[in-house]
Amino acid sequence: MSNLAQLLKESWVLVEEEHDQVAGYLYARMFLSEPSLRQLFPVHMDGQRHRLIEAVVAAVGSIDDPEQFAGYLQSLGRAHRKFQVQPAYYSIFATSFVAALRTVAGDRWTIEYDQAWADALDLLTTNMITGARSDPEPAFWHAEVLSHERRGPDVAVLTCRPLQYPLEYQAGQYVSVEAPRYAPRSWRTYSIANAPRPDNVLEFHVRAAVGGWVSSALVRRVRPGDLLRVAAPMGTMVLDRDSPRDIVCLAGGIGFAPVKALIDELTRFNRSRWVHVYLGGRSRDDLYDLSQLKQLATGYPWLNVVPCCTDDPTWSGEHGTVPEVLARYGPWNEHDFFVSGSAGMVRSSLRALAGLDVPAERIRYDSFGEV
Repeated sequence: MSNLAQLLKESWVLVEEEHDQVAGYLYARMFLSEPSLRQLFPVHMDGQRHRLIEAVVAAVGSIDDPEQFAGYLQSLGRAHRKFQVQPAYYSIFATSFVAALRTVAGDRWTIEYDQAWADALDLLTTNMITGARSDPEPAFWHAEVLSHERRGPDVAVLTCRPLQYPLEYQAGQYVSVEAPRYAPRSWRTYSIANAPRPDNVLEFHVRAAVGGWVSSALVRRVRPGDLLRVAAPMGTMVLDRDSPRDIVCLAGGIGFAPVKALIDELTRFNRSRWVHVYLGGRSRDDLYDLSQLKQLATGYPWLNVVPCCTDDPTWSGEHGTVPEVLARYGPWNEHDFFVSGSAGMVRSSLRALAGLDVPAERIRYDSFGEV
């Protein structure tokens, strides 16, 4: 570990338990320094405070891997164009962040920590600005909602289409979505649930989370004809068409969306690779797209579907979590894996795959907080 990384780690330990105070001081300092910054943020800031701190800590955590550090931050810079962030704002953020750390840490803070964070944030903002300037695509697309179907009290499947020009993406990627009429300036990430189509239609699966302004709006308020904003695609959970290995997809809840997109793409060219889908939920109601998935399996002999539930005594299929059910079959160390679901589901799946001797380089995954 480099000296810079060591100083960052040591100093963050001093304030980690008080990260709410760090966030509060950070935003107060930024908005006092530049009042116009407030209009870039949502009215309700509770979730935003945590996400920003987590993103910064995650970014500086990779500072000893220059390629990963630069790639992640340049991608983040491109994504931040949707917030209309100007280059000058980054220096205000960096100065405010260091001041917040210094204030919360108090006498435990040193001049060495101060300089380490100043250097790290300078690298962070430089890479984000570079990424934002290098992207020729628009910051976001306006998209009209075409259909909206409720799949239970808290889940909806909706389709939309960009108005001006197509959004180019790969099956398995995700985008940030805003519903400006109902939750302005609040963006949340959702996977596109279909492979690219000639008509440019995008499908999204959304679960309304408790306190989730965007997810609740998309499930309960959005209607056909409404306009959404959709930002540039991100994510690496995409197919390797050159791989000869069979495929295993592990999905929980609305984490099925990118898996559905991968299956959609595979229906267009796959002839030789078996595809096993393990789809899990607490009850049958969580398997909201199971009937469509079974229809696909009927039409494509290479597709095998194994649904499972953890807390449904009336369920006649497999019982247990997705990793538990997966472990009953196999061996799996010669397959390519795709994992998508909540953060907890992804963590437990990755631990299970490690225990089954699946090489890490054969696993691609995304996780979602569903807010």
